[in-house]
Parts: sequence; C-alpha cells; structure tokens
Amino acid sequence: MQIRELGIVGALEVTPRQFPDDRGVFLEWYRFDALAEAVGHPLDLRQANTSVSRKGVVRGIHYADVPPSQAKYVTVAHGAVLDYVVDIRVGSPTFGRWEAVRLDDVDRRALYIAEGLGHCFVALTDGAVVSYLVSEVFRPEREHGITPLDETVGLELPFARDELVLSPKDLEAPTLAEARDAGLLPTWEAATAYTVELDERWAGR
Repeated sequence: MQIRELGIVGALEVTPRQFPDDRGVFLEWYRFDALAEAVGHPLDLRQANTSVSRKGVVRGIHYADVPPSQAKYVTVAHGAVLDYVVDIRVGSPTFGRWEAVRLDDVDRRALYIAEGLGHCFVALTDGAVVSYLVSEVFRPEREHGITPLDETVGLELPFARDELVLSPKDLEAPTLAEARDAGLLPTWEAATAYTVELDERWAGR
C-alpha cells in the first residue's frame, strides 16, 4: 500500500497492492495501521456509506462543522469517478484550491479527506459505486454544501453543464464566498486544533 500526500494538507491518495490470479483479484483497500501512521491518528469509524450514480451525476461539494466534522476514506467498488478535495478552511494557505483524483475499479485507489475539507465527485460511468468510511455519523444540522458550479472555485468538470446531474440541494448551495461571508465555513485554526487534539489523544492512548 502506497500513501501519497496531495498538495492540500489533510488529503491523501492511497494505492493498494493488488494480487490477481485466475480467480480474480484480492487487495486490502483499507489498513487501520497504515492510515494512522500517515495521518497521525486512526480513522474513528462511525459509519459506512455507499452511493450508486449514473454517468454525469455530481455529488458535493459537501462538508461538516468542525469539530467533529467528518473525515472520509473513499474508494470505488465499480465503475469510475473523478473525486475532488476542496480546501474550504478559512485561513488555510491553500484556501480555495482543489485537487482531483480518478478513483476506479482498475487501480482501486482510495482517497482520505480530513476533517474540515470539502468533498465532491462526478460519476464517469453508469453504475459507479462509491463506498466510504466516515469518522462521524450523519448529522444533518451540521452538514453544509457549496455549489460545485462555483466559478471562483473553478472545478474542472469532465462533462458539459447540460450533461451534469445535480440534486436540487447541491444546485441551490451557496458559493464559497457566500458560505464564507455567512460564517458557515470551517477555519484553518479550528481544523488544525482538532487534528492536533486527535493526534495527541492517539499518542497518549
């Protein structure tokens, strides 16, 4: 298993080692110890989610209040998506930046998204099955969104606007600037402090 840091603090790309034979393939797509070593603390698994999306579906940009927010470990069981991590932490050196990683059923990579970051993906195939482990149960009162069509964020989406399928909630979500002005975004200070708290809690276990 190879773990690579992306250009946004708290975002990691995980490439598993695959063992193919005449029966198919075997791999470890998540390792508690490997991720804890890379992050500084383990993913405190509280919920596991799966979505199935047709080609062109966009889900996100989603995030949750810090603390405790919701760290995510995302992979694709079938098909392919383009997965985005967006730095929405006010005061972060990379605030407003994003990175994209293709997740599919060939390389079978995973993406770790720390607390306080925004997450979004676009289905590249029909029947794209996305599974993710999260560190907190879904609490709708603490969940927020930013429109993935925000021109200031400037996500490079793989399809034309009229080919994208968004929920009404995501379509009506505020822009990054509107969310910032409304005080809805996490701060770099709060996200960093919470990460340090989790690291210290794990180190002192």
